[in-house]
Amino acid sequence: MSTSSTISRLLLIATVILLAAALPAPAAADTTGQEVLYGVGSVTSTLVYAPVKASFCILGAITSGFTLPFGGVSTAEKVATAACGGTWAVTPDAIKGREPVRFVGGGNGSAPSGHAAAR
Repeated sequence: MSTSSTISRLLLIATVILLAAALPAPAAADTTGQEVLYGVGSVTSTLVYAPVKASFCILGAITSGFTLPFGGVSTAEKVATAACGGTWAVTPDAIKGREPVRFVGGGNGSAPSGHAAAR
């Protein structure tokens, strides 16, 4: 195992532990300090999550290319959509549990979402 792989895994574990510890008890509203922590957790999580997601998407695109001659356009599209769809950034609402983080997109009939819906 390479040093960068070990460091990446340790960062991921540390991020998960910090995020789990930062989950608030049910409260009416978040304080400014909590919002800042959610923002920092969001950025940190995305810095770890996005490269992993991008690697998965690239592998899905390659697999989709191999699928095309054997399964046709429809199957290749499903493979690419599953690999590259889903959530690309971890938002503060995802950390709070208000919206899901979907690593794999498509497959449920809805369009893949890369961004949170405008509210």
